[in-house]
Amino acid sequence: MFARRLVSTRAATVSAPVRRVATWTALGVGVVCAAAYTGLVLSDTRAVAHRLVTIPLMHLLDPETAHALSIKTAKYGLAPREYSAPENADSENVLAVKVWNLPFENPIGLAAGCDKHAEAVDAMLNFGFGLVEIGSVTPVPQPGNPKPRMFRLEKDLAVINRYGFNSDGHAVVAARLLDRLRHWKYTHGLANDDSKLLPADIPLSLHKGKALGVNLGKNKVSPADDNSDYVKGVLSLGKFADYIVINISSPNTPGLRSLQRREPMLKLMNEVRQARDSEVAHRPAILVKIAPDVTREELEDIAAVVTEAKIDGVIISNTTISRPEYLRSSNDVVGQVGGLSGPPVFPLALDKVRDFYALTNGKIPIIGCGGVSSAKEALAFGKAGASLVQLYTALAFHGPGLVHDIKVDLIQLLKSENKTWQEIVGIDHRK
Repeated sequence: MFARRLVSTRAATVSAPVRRVATWTALGVGVVCAAAYTGLVLSDTRAVAHRLVTIPLMHLLDPETAHALSIKTAKYGLAPREYSAPENADSENVLAVKVWNLPFENPIGLAAGCDKHAEAVDAMLNFGFGLVEIGSVTPVPQPGNPKPRMFRLEKDLAVINRYGFNSDGHAVVAARLLDRLRHWKYTHGLANDDSKLLPADIPLSLHKGKALGVNLGKNKVSPADDNSDYVKGVLSLGKFADYIVINISSPNTPGLRSLQRREPMLKLMNEVRQARDSEVAHRPAILVKIAPDVTREELEDIAAVVTEAKIDGVIISNTTISRPEYLRSSNDVVGQVGGLSGPPVFPLALDKVRDFYALTNGKIPIIGCGGVSSAKEALAFGKAGASLVQLYTALAFHGPGLVHDIKVDLIQLLKSENKTWQEIVGIDHRK
């Protein structure tokens, strides 16, 4: 009996540490599995946690800090991505569109102002966008306007900014884009020769069916009548772009919007086009970005200049300096100096898209930009005449899954009308 009790005691003594080890091992495995699963889920833009957790946490930070943090996160490969693009699952491919001889798998783009310095191009493309636009980039680095310079209008899902073209400059951005190009060539077994062209089916975005735009700005100290900043941008950065944007509509650089007048704009557009034609081998499309605040007469002048100078397209629009009466956010925020973006810009931009399309008989491709936060706005832009659309502010309020959601809903809307995106562009003018 004593011997049996001794054996039992020894067994219990031996098994206790074993059980503890087994318990901690199981817990450790469980934690690792849970972390792996959470990481896998959060790596998908569609994860509801981005909207319910990440965005509220980001809004605890001031807007510019949150913006910088999101770009750094993307830069170092920690941003989520779209794993299942709805356009790829659609056998009819209703979102596909071709503009400037470039095939786009979908018309939803990221506007300039998000990835200002080309730090996270591929991460942004992996959100599911059909086009991503970097910049604005100025020739010489400049800090922009004093902080604070970005303000959330929480009740209006809008933002006011007065960044003032803060930029790392042409040299730094060109180096980043060159490193990106060299890395792509290396990983695809191509000779690392900068003089060698990419395969014919690979755009400068390095993603089939997608495009990379480079938005060019002007240094604050440059003379108002000197167009060389934009020409320098074409020469320095045009080689990396599927399309180039001449930004003459930011409200935060003194005198810039005066370039939207007929004579200065015609001179600028001719100089930029000549630089592109003579120095950039693949001749990327040239677009001009205009304000939503232009008058009818100014819009007529812009349409005439774009046609005469043989410019490839326009982006309508930039931020607005107007403050609609229906804004619900506090006056101390609404009264901030700067450009307003988000839903309040949508009706202004939509009207200008519709008018410009009519003025040019639909011959000049348009990118509609301003207040897009759902498929409804995207479709409205398309029907008014926009071949492509862009968004940015909405990401800060709805998270990266918004891109996927817009595409899913847009496919459904198009199919309900038995149309493709290509077919609905400008359809309001054909009724």
